[in-house]
Amino acid sequence: MPTTLVTVIYIFSAVLFILSLSGLSAQQSARRGNLLGIVGMIVAVLATAATAYGTLGVATLATVAVLIGGVIGAMLAMRVAMTAMPQLVAILHSFVGLAAVLVGVAGAINPGAVRAGEARIHEIEVFIGVFVGAITFTGSVFAFGKLQEILPSRPLLLPARHWLNLIALLACIYLGVLFVGVAELPPLMPLLVMTGIAGLIGIHMVVAIGGADMPVVVSMLNSYSGWAASAAGFMLDNDLLIVTGALVGSSGAILSYIMCRAMNRSFISVIAGGFGTAGGALPAAGTKPAGEVRSVTAVETARLLRDAKRVIVVPGYGMAVASAQYMLWEVGQFLQERGIELRFAIHPVAGRLPGHMNVLLAEARVPYDIVEEMEDVNPDFPDSDVVLVMGANDIVNPGALEDVASPIYGMPVLEVWKAQTCIVMKRSMASGYAGVDNPLFYKSNTLMLFGDAKKMVEEVLTALRQGAAVAAPA
Repeated sequence: MPTTLVTVIYIFSAVLFILSLSGLSAQQSARRGNLLGIVGMIVAVLATAATAYGTLGVATLATVAVLIGGVIGAMLAMRVAMTAMPQLVAILHSFVGLAAVLVGVAGAINPGAVRAGEARIHEIEVFIGVFVGAITFTGSVFAFGKLQEILPSRPLLLPARHWLNLIALLACIYLGVLFVGVAELPPLMPLLVMTGIAGLIGIHMVVAIGGADMPVVVSMLNSYSGWAASAAGFMLDNDLLIVTGALVGSSGAILSYIMCRAMNRSFISVIAGGFGTAGGALPAAGTKPAGEVRSVTAVETARLLRDAKRVIVVPGYGMAVASAQYMLWEVGQFLQERGIELRFAIHPVAGRLPGHMNVLLAEARVPYDIVEEMEDVNPDFPDSDVVLVMGANDIVNPGALEDVASPIYGMPVLEVWKAQTCIVMKRSMASGYAGVDNPLFYKSNTLMLFGDAKKMVEEVLTALRQGAAVAAPA
């Protein structure tokens, strides 16, 4: 295929990727954005294949690899539940990092047709690509372990951890100087040693981050994987891979910044080490706020919802675990049919993945126009009759605004306690990922509906229907 035509196709694919990111920025256009990204990737792969396949053997191997990878990807997409999507994203990021490491090592072993004047630049590209790729690979693998609960979500804070990271970084810089030819050493030795050190940096960075910061970790690793892909593009002299990696890297970095701002955290503090503890742990003794916990039944919850005029639902990770979004929307439809104003309030870091709750609600076919962000809903809580909190914890914790000693103080939260009645659906009084007790549970206008979210919503729906049947003859 002529080089000019390949360049034109690459530009076309890059435009599709940009339009894809633009579409993914809103729920209403996310499906279109996803489709544009798929088309752009198919076009890019075909163009690259037509250019790179020099021999029949290479073409056969590449085709087989693409087919195998496509089948595995399709199977994962169909079998992995939405609650496990953060883990899937993390492990896919690790593949990008590993690919960058392998491309870099291969480029160091066989530089190809690199001219003498460009050899130093190529070595720098290889070194940076392997460095970023190694961090991405090991960090993503350990993030997967935390999200899958193979590893504890509690942060592992080693003594002098910041100094350890600094020493490791300086060691990598020194090895980089050796790799580009300043010292006479075996060509691959500095690169391989650096790869091991960078891998340890990636592990240390993730294990030092607590469960409360895991949504930021996912977006941060997304950014790293983009820069690793971009570095691989430089090593392979592939313009489209450079552009695509830069798009993913920059968008991931922007998303990480947005997530940190939503948590009132600095990006540097998250990288240096999170504050979270093991998710679902009981609060420490002596930290329980003053007040009395009042429980409520599903029948009483149904009565409160039926008598309300304005209802706001706040979904959290508990809804995702129980897969209660479908039954919840049946309750929502019941309320709407009776003229009750219904809205869903989404916190930017609800769940374990940016946009986690939005995707779950879209899965249940909840209309986009009643799913609103935190900034839009918070002013309306005082005018709401009932707020139904389903499996959320830290994102509705009033201590973030009222308790200066709280680890999450300053974090913007959904101010659900300002409603006339707040009903919280939880399995127990366990804390969230931040490991702090929630004063919301003890407020005078809060009622606790204990039990599995899906089962409780089903009982509420049954009570609503029975109440409507009883009221119909009258």
